[in-house]
Amino acid sequence: MKIRLQNELLLINILAILLIIVITFFPLNVLRIILGLPLMLFFPGYALIAALFPKKSALDGIERLALSFGLSIAAVPLIGLVLNYTTWGIRLYPVLISVTIFIIITSVVAWYRRQRLAQAERFIVSFNLSLTIWKGQRSVDRILSIILMAAILGAVGTLSYVIATPKVGEKFTEFYVLGLEGKATDYPSEIKVGEEGKIIVGIINREHETVSYRMEVRIDGVKNKEVGAVVLEHDDKWEGEIRFVPMVAGDNQKAEFLLYKEGRSEAYQSLYLWVNVTE
Repeated sequence: MKIRLQNELLLINILAILLIIVITFFPLNVLRIILGLPLMLFFPGYALIAALFPKKSALDGIERLALSFGLSIAAVPLIGLVLNYTTWGIRLYPVLISVTIFIIITSVVAWYRRQRLAQAERFIVSFNLSLTIWKGQRSVDRILSIILMAAILGAVGTLSYVIATPKVGEKFTEFYVLGLEGKATDYPSEIKVGEEGKIIVGIINREHETVSYRMEVRIDGVKNKEVGAVVLEHDDKWEGEIRFVPMVAGDNQKAEFLLYKEGRSEAYQSLYLWVNVTE
């Protein structure tokens, strides 16, 4: 049985536009992957191949399929590179719209070039579900076709797996101290006994899990203040003004800020300032 698609370019454009609609109104990861993979890995290259080679005699089916994947992998990063130098940047909707525009433009060029050819010369997508086509091929051609198809399917499957199950990035916590102006300057360096020293402390959770933090302030090893618990989700940020009061005079006293994770007795991170304390 032979199946023929007269308007496969129209179908590709409809699916590309459908993806934008689905992501806009139904932001489900499964649908994004199902529709996003062909949009990024196949449609751009296929439309470009159709524009470059409108004659059916120019390339056979296997060559068109392989080149469609290859040119898609080459074209999409170039589109992203161009976007990187614009005000839109490499973000979801600019990438989607740009790739869709590329597909539409190349599809229009392909349709125009096909219309200039005789009907018998135009490339038309057709599927022959019968195995009789293998009888006319040499054994070497059959083996090469199988290897090529296996390589394409393996590459697409591997990439699908990587996208569907992204690797968890490095786990860490950002811990910093700022002056009262919110900058890494103007830290308190001269304080009188009993006078408050004031700074801003910030914590950003990059641990890919919910974490409960607490913080201790020590002056020359003596506990002066404790803050917590601060519970943060992944990528959440906390900033607060911290005040500490030196009780003993002395030069170059070490004001330490120790960050602890819940359930741990050892400090996870530490920062310090040198402070001169006068009577």
